[in-house]
This record gives sequence, structure tokens and C-alpha cells, in this order.
Amino acid sequence: MEGNELLESADLRVIITAIIIGTFARIITLKEDFRQYPSYPNGYLIHLITGFIASALGAVALPALLVKNFIAVTFLTIAIQQFRDVRKMEKESLTDLEETEFTFRGKAYIDGIAKTFEARNYFSLVVALVTSITIKLVPIKGWIGISIGAAVGLIILFLLVRISKGKTIGDIAEVKEGTIEVIGSELYVDGMFVSNQLGSDEAQKMFKDEGMAIVIYPNKDIFRINLDNFGQRQAALFEATRSLGLKRYQFTRRDFENGRVVIALVPIKKDIDAFIEVVKKCPLLESVKKTKSVMKTKLKGW
Repeated sequence: MEGNELLESADLRVIITAIIIGTFARIITLKEDFRQYPSYPNGYLIHLITGFIASALGAVALPALLVKNFIAVTFLTIAIQQFRDVRKMEKESLTDLEETEFTFRGKAYIDGIAKTFEARNYFSLVVALVTSITIKLVPIKGWIGISIGAAVGLIILFLLVRISKGKTIGDIAEVKEGTIEVIGSELYVDGMFVSNQLGSDEAQKMFKDEGMAIVIYPNKDIFRINLDNFGQRQAALFEATRSLGLKRYQFTRRDFENGRVVIALVPIKKDIDAFIEVVKKCPLLESVKKTKSVMKTKLKGW
């Protein structure tokens, strides 16, 4: 009975504070993902609720252990399974929407988005857990102790965001406007052959009048591994069409000699600055990242 009273009085403030900080962590990271996903308001609501549940589980873990309620702690294992289901749900949802988009996201991009949303729930759980532990360990009690716990939780959030933040195409390459040239049914960008599918006069005129193209130049030769990957190019094309719309025609082509990558399309909104910016901000997919130490390894017989 004494343990229950303790949980209802002193630990109640610890739990509430940890839940608030943990949920705040999910709100902050959710805003970062707006460019990729989710849609709002329903998409926001789903992820905010799961973030709240994650922070609640992290918040009650320590108080439950202190009152020897080990059954409550086992819910952490159930939570991990639920977060995996969140990844599965996101994957299935985005895959189902592929046919309705201007162009495909691609399996690699979908997998990256799904993993990101699973990881963000762990952010809420860890931040809430660290907040509750800090408040318990700090010798100063009352609102000062709660404030210290909240501050430590926010610092952990900052560190987690910094560690998990991935790079974008703009970090490894230059993105510049390309010059479009239509010769018969063939499309060229900066002298590079892109497509021969402009067979009709209407298609040729449309691309000449309304078409846009950008050229991606890798900063180093090693970055060609990332940019040449089909999944990465498809992700960049998707972000461009989602931001600018697609009236008709979209192409992506790579230059095997110097590693240039071309993206050309006829958008609904003709804005070359926005085109360049959205491609620069397209995230590098985890599935195509390479570690330098691995790339430098020399194996005998290879």
C-alpha cells in the first residue's frame, strides 16, 4: 500500500514530466519529416499517438521497477514489437499509394521512410526514460529537480537528432540547371543524350517550351556509387514531381564517363530554383550509403 501511495504522489510528477518531454520529442521529429511524409492531419495524429504511447512506456519503466512491479516493465518488449508494426504499416501504406503518385517513390525510399518512423518512436521512449531516471537521481527535489530532468531529456533529444540525421544529395554533389535541346525525337541535356521518346511534334514543342532539367555533379568520384544507384535517382525524381507536379514526361539518365546525373521533366509548376532546391534536399538512402573503411579494404584474390 505504501508503494502504491508513493507511486501516486511523488512518482506521478516524474511520470507526467517524462511523458510530456517524450511526446514533445516526437512532435519535434515529426516536423522534420513533413517534406517526406506523413500527410496531415490523420498522418500526424497516428504518429503523435504512437509517440505518446512510447513516451508513456519509457516514463513508467523506472517507477514500476522501484515498486517491484516487474510485469509493467515487460510491456517494453511488447512496445518494441508494436514499433516494428509501425514500420510495417508505413511500408504497406506507401507501397499501396505508389500507383497514385506522379512517379514511383521506389522500394529503397519507402524502406528508408518506414525505418525512420520506427526509430522516431524509440526517440520518445529513450527521452522519456532518461528524463525519469534523471529526476530520480538528482538530489534536488521539487520543481528544480523536474526542470533538470526535463533539460537532460531535451539534451538527449538534441543528441539523438544529430546522430540520426542523414545527409542529402546537396551534401555530396552540386545541382545545376541543365540546358535542354530537342533534336528530332531525341532529348539532350547539356549535350548528354537523355531519351528518344519525343516522337510527336507536340511532345517536342512541349519539352522545348515547358521542360526543365537539372544536372547533378558528384563532388568526389566515390559519390558516384550513391548517385548512380537507381533507387537514389528514383527518390530524387519523386521529390521533384511531388513538389512541382508533373504535366507529362519524366526522365532520369546517368553519364557513365563522368558520373553526371540528369533529371528532366515537364512540370505543372515551372520553377527552376525550387527544382534545384528540392533535389538538393532529397535524403541519401541508407541502402546506398558506403563506408570508406569497407571500400578501402583489399581482399586477396579479388
